Amino acid sequence: MKIRVLSVVAASLLVAACSSGPQESADTSGAGKGAASSSVTAPVPGSPEHFLANAKDRVFFALDRSDLDESAVKSLMGQAAWLKTYPNTKITIEGHADERGTREYNLALGERRANAVKNFLQAQGVAAARITTVSYGKERPAVMGSNEYAWSQNRRAVTVVQK
Repeated sequence: MKIRVLSVVAASLLVAACSSGPQESADTSGAGKGAASSSVTAPVPGSPEHFLANAKDRVFFALDRSDLDESAVKSLMGQAAWLKTYPNTKITIEGHADERGTREYNLALGERRANAVKNFLQAQGVAAARITTVSYGKERPAVMGSNEYAWSQNRRAVTVVQK
């Protein structure tokens, strides 16, 4: 009986000892662990990070289309305003397509999409010399998959601020 009681006590002490981790002492100086991580730095104005924080970087297209819908126009108006604020910033517009269609067809479609964005930004007063375009066709999908959601996310043009 004594052995049984001692084993239960020993087991409960062992479980209690394992259940609590090491205790850290409280540091009230404000300069301890995590002090640097609590401060968030804002992106540098005119930087690619600042662009992403202040303007939508991509617009989406309907199947086999390169015309801009209302949502795209709204996004591009924000891009144009940001680009006019930072007139020395250059951009590259990447045209993309979903996986359907031939490589050649999708490269041409991606080019039409990138040019649609370029033409819109130029019409808003962004100088053509600041804009380059490239088409990746279906070669760089944003979302992997062969379904409507993936296809809709891959039919896009992305504006990238050059560093």
